[in-house]
Amino acid sequence: MTPGDASCTVGHLDHVGIAVTSVEAALAVFSRLLDAPEAPIIEAPEAGLRAALVAQGQTRIEFLEPLDPDGPIGRFIARHGEGLHHIAFQVDDIDAKLAQLKALDVPLLDQEPRQGLTGRIAFLRPEAAHHVLVELVQPPGRERP
Repeated sequence: MTPGDASCTVGHLDHVGIAVTSVEAALAVFSRLLDAPEAPIIEAPEAGLRAALVAQGQTRIEFLEPLDPDGPIGRFIARHGEGLHHIAFQVDDIDAKLAQLKALDVPLLDQEPRQGLTGRIAFLRPEAAHHVLVELVQPPGRERP
């Protein structure tokens, strides 16, 4: 496989993940700054976090509040403070994209897709993309025919 292999279409930027200490405070700030619409808070104890997904045009902002200081988001905030955690791109076939990336020896955090807040997801290791944590997202109902 080559980088231009058409095994999977990578679409638009699905969302930007921001690590925060309070989802409510982040929602209030972005509502004031960007007229962000209201968004429900998602309780996800199995993932060790609370979250909210705010639609801003075609892209969403995902606020991630840790429930556990020793979980991934809690550790991120302890090391870096609040701020940009990851960027997520929508794909139409996450299994094909992961197979393509494995064939190219791209370092992956997730060898197989898993269920996330926004659909089936997988993360690349930050060193794969200039130290940016990249998430691939296949939203529900976006399977290839």
